[in-house]
Amino acid sequence: MPTIKDLGEKKLLQWLQTFCQADSVGDDAALVHLDPFQDLVITTDVLVDGVHFSEQTTGPFEVGYRSAGANLSDLAAMGATPLGLTVGLSLPPELPLDWLEKLYQGINALNTPIIGGDLTRSSVITIGITAIGQVLPSRVIKRSNAKVGDLIVVTGWHGLSRGGLELLLKPALSKRLDPDVVKSLIDAHQRPRPRLDVIDVLWSIPQLDRVAGMDSSDGLADAIVQICNSSKVGAQIDSLACPAQLQGWLSQKDALDWILYGGEDFELVLTMAKPFAEKLVSQLGPPAAIIGQITQNQEIYLVGDNSSLDLCKGFQHF
Repeated sequence: MPTIKDLGEKKLLQWLQTFCQADSVGDDAALVHLDPFQDLVITTDVLVDGVHFSEQTTGPFEVGYRSAGANLSDLAAMGATPLGLTVGLSLPPELPLDWLEKLYQGINALNTPIIGGDLTRSSVITIGITAIGQVLPSRVIKRSNAKVGDLIVVTGWHGLSRGGLELLLKPALSKRLDPDVVKSLIDAHQRPRPRLDVIDVLWSIPQLDRVAGMDSSDGLADAIVQICNSSKVGAQIDSLACPAQLQGWLSQKDALDWILYGGEDFELVLTMAKPFAEKLVSQLGPPAAIIGQITQNQEIYLVGDNSSLDLCKGFQHF
């Protein structure tokens, strides 16, 4: 099987350019044409073999999909529309070209053009993706925009990605579950969908002028905490529904733990005034839901569980 070493750097770069937008690569930097009335939004995410993915849980297509998806989810969390991606790669010379091709197929599956990147040698596969987007200044979603009385909206289920990871790490568990449930959980982990679709729905709501929010890639609890800390407010969480895929094989305690702290679901957590929150949930439909409200008291409180969020849980690099 051919490896990247067999091609050499120049031919490898020429080959990688076939996956990129034709009129954006070939010079010293990518050229992106912007509307003068739009703000530029830029986000970078780095994934390292053995830290963020492994052969046991993630194939090369899924690595590419998740790498791009993580960045596009950050754009969605800011209310931005994607313009393009740059891909930085550090690769072992012995890496099969087939692996690299599938990686790029996964990146391209999210339909955002690759407009440039960089390539270097390394003993460990490292993928650094930068996503560029644009947003009207009046429609920027910020963590610091939450106000007392706002309702908290989630755009979809939480805990599914954590369930998929569990099945990938412990394949024997899959034998106890319906094949459709297994597939939906593993898909949730390997191919999470960045919620760019929410943005158009959000701003179709008349008179909406302020939204706070972020994505839940590091966990639902983490998103709520970050929004509250940035806005200097608290939150009361009234309702956390458990996805059907997690019922029947998990204890209630474990299910709640995965919902709050599992991470990598890539949904949006948003706060806004009550009429707008109700309208958004109605237009998105289930499983979008209102889960609580923003409070003056800076504690973050789970009503049903009669406790506060564990601020030390959730994904942390260090």
